[in-house]
Amino acid sequence: MIQYQADFLVFDNAVVLVTELAARIRDVLSDSIHKQGRASLAVSGGATPVPLFEALSHIDLEWTRVVVTLVDERWVEITERDSNENLVRTYLLKDKAAQARFIGLKTSATTAEAGENACSQRLLEVPMPFDVLILGMGSDGHTASLFPGAKQFSAAVDANSDRICMGIKPLSAPHERMTLTLPAILNSSRIFIHIRGEEKRSAYAKAISNGPPDEMPIRFILGQTGVPVSVYWAP
Repeated sequence: MIQYQADFLVFDNAVVLVTELAARIRDVLSDSIHKQGRASLAVSGGATPVPLFEALSHIDLEWTRVVVTLVDERWVEITERDSNENLVRTYLLKDKAAQARFIGLKTSATTAEAGENACSQRLLEVPMPFDVLILGMGSDGHTASLFPGAKQFSAAVDANSDRICMGIKPLSAPHERMTLTLPAILNSSRIFIHIRGEEKRSAYAKAISNGPPDEMPIRFILGQTGVPVSVYWAP
């Protein structure tokens, strides 16, 4: 049976969670800038991280030394509402954080699969390992765009793969996606999982029970021991 090592941190409300998580991310990035002269931050999309993005955009940090990228992206134009790049540009890359360098995943290719090579080349410009990588989690246990049952799923979670990103077509979610592969996600110094609500807490409880990772991909993250993982949860 897998022994899950993640720290599960509970906060009274989303405001306190965001304040604490933003401060923790600031400290990790600042430490990397101090030691290495630069830092990298990989973020996820969705509604949950919007308040966190807002908080991060106002923090004091040498943002000119920070490279921001995405964990995954819907294969839509970056001007569309469903675009994670659009979300990040709207809520994170403003105010003080406007000085950060951003590297998006969406290319001009007509499909995510066709865009894999160009996207991989872009990602080589991001300092790795990622200093901070932030994940969400769906109620089905998916994370990034690692969706169970997708044709490309097995290749995307292959621990021995040397691929950084892959196009993927979820069975139960709209749009083709580009996602970091599991090895790329785990090429991180710190991983934070940001979730809210009782449904997600129940999903997390299920994820840390015994079961195959292919059923709930978040288990690939929670069950490994190479990268410290902290789960931040609030109602």
